Amino acid sequence: MSLTPYEFENLVITLLERMGYGHAGSVERTSASGDAGVDGIISQDPLGLDRIYVQAKRYAQDNVIHRPRIHEFAGALLGKQGDRGVYITTSSFSVGALAEADRINARIELIDGQRLAELLVRYRVGVQVEQTVELLRMDEDFYEGL
Repeated sequence: MSLTPYEFENLVITLLERMGYGHAGSVERTSASGDAGVDGIISQDPLGLDRIYVQAKRYAQDNVIHRPRIHEFAGALLGKQGDRGVYITTSSFSVGALAEADRINARIELIDGQRLAELLVRYRVGVQVEQTVELLRMDEDFYEGL
C-alpha cells in the first residue's frame, strides 16, 4: 500500500511477466498521461495481434470497485479494439462489478487484493525466501530390502 500508483503499476506488470504473459511477445507499461484507461499492454505473440490490456488500481482496502469502473475499462478495451483485459486492485470488487465483468462481450479477469497477494507470493514477486525446511520420513522400503 505504500507504493505510488506508478510503482504499483510496475509491480503488476512485473507479476504478469513472471506469470508467463508476454514471453512470445512483449509486456509494456503505458505512459501515465493519456493512457485512455489502460496501464499496460501484453502482446502474446511477436506481431502483437493477440493483446491483453491491463488496468491496475492501488486503492485502500475499503474502497470497493463498483460496476461503472468495470464498464469504463470495457470501454477502454473497445476503444483499443481489444477483447481481453485484466483489472487488478489492492481492494475488492462489488457484486455489480463482478456481474458487469461477466455480462460484457470482452473477457475481463478481475483480481482483488487477496488474490493479488496470493499471486505475488506464488510467483515470488516482491518476496524473499527466509527459511526452507526439509522434512524427512523413514523409507520403509529401504529397510525391508536389507
